[in-house]
Amino acid sequence: MIKPKLGYIDTSVIVMSLVIGIGIFRTPSMVADAAGNETLFFSSWIIGGIIAFMGGVVFAEIGARKPLAGGFYKLVSEAYHPAFAFMLNWVGIIILSGVTYAAMAILAAEYLSKLISFPVNVKFLACAIIALLFFINYLGIKTGSSVLNFLTFLKIALIIFFIIAAFVFTGSGEHPVNQPISQSTNNLFQGLIAVFFTYSGYQLTMNLNADVKHPKKNLPKGIITGIGISAVLYLLVNYGYYKILGLQGIASSPLIASDSVKVLFGETGSMIISFIIFISAFAFLNVSMMHNQRAFFAMAEDKVIPSVFRRTGENSQSQKFALAFISLLTIIFVFVYETFENALNLIMFLETLTIAVVASTVFIFRKRMKNENYDGFKTFLYPFLPVIFIIIILIVSANAFVNDVYSGLASIGFFLLGYPVYMVMKKIIEDKTN
Repeated sequence: MIKPKLGYIDTSVIVMSLVIGIGIFRTPSMVADAAGNETLFFSSWIIGGIIAFMGGVVFAEIGARKPLAGGFYKLVSEAYHPAFAFMLNWVGIIILSGVTYAAMAILAAEYLSKLISFPVNVKFLACAIIALLFFINYLGIKTGSSVLNFLTFLKIALIIFFIIAAFVFTGSGEHPVNQPISQSTNNLFQGLIAVFFTYSGYQLTMNLNADVKHPKKNLPKGIITGIGISAVLYLLVNYGYYKILGLQGIASSPLIASDSVKVLFGETGSMIISFIIFISAFAFLNVSMMHNQRAFFAMAEDKVIPSVFRRTGENSQSQKFALAFISLLTIIFVFVYETFENALNLIMFLETLTIAVVASTVFIFRKRMKNENYDGFKTFLYPFLPVIFIIIILIVSANAFVNDVYSGLASIGFFLLGYPVYMVMKKIIEDKTN
């Protein structure tokens, strides 16, 4: 039995930590290159923020109506079918999350290695980071949340420090990285793919629905607050990049954060940005372990995976076996997967489709609960706002598929493979039960 331990501030911090990962330190160059001009560049970030806010409002109602442990799986299972929910989780939790966490752990290790004075094997350091996070979350959901709160506030403080430094920056007027934009495509949707990835993450709060105290009030407030703060910080950071490097400088600088901080602080900037990105990656991994275990809880509760995944510590509220499984899976992927960029190619198409599917459950739950005395948060401008949100998400998803057809087809293949896996697992567990 899961006992709620997270309040409004915890929920807001979780949303910010899920949204403000490492994307803002990399994707602006992709957006600038696709946009081709300042108007489309900043419009992309503003539109992305509005879309994220729309999504946050929709997910806030879903979470308030159905504060279930396991989020995505339980929601899709109840609204559609357990097999469909399992197939989404099969790809999103067991396969893609393992790849993403491994890539993120390697990234964190790469930047941490720049801060220590002796040579170290990056993959072994990544494994040490995973082991430390396993121990933190093994101690309990509240311990993991307390560590996350500290890391997120530290990360935001460092980002605000960069913003202030950028605003007071007075250069010579010549941007240090100012080569012509490689392709002035003026492609708003192309830029929105990168923007959407940078804003995504808030939807994963659904996996912690049952851990939030007074979810009808705290979930909506936490999601909306977290997205709002993240959107403001993103706009300010991008203006900081623009003030320091100019649009052409942003477009021609894949390591945008590193180049910007180097202009502000010289070689010392390299150490500063390494620390910021390490903290961001570490915080993302921490919150991922917090919410991911609850997806296993939901599947075990429905008897489609072994019951050991459901066992929860009485005081800690952590699922020790599920945490060990997630950690081991991530460590395996550390040694078989190479780069963060490769992981993103595999993730983006299916992630957007999953968000659209889960967002659509708001229509089903509203219809089923219309005769109930529901007094929680409701999406405003319903049904227009969720319809517009889902259409935009599907357009972004289609663009992501067209841009990387092989990764899109691989995602579909993994998804379809989930059905026979579901049937086999269900039969094995039913035979054992009988």
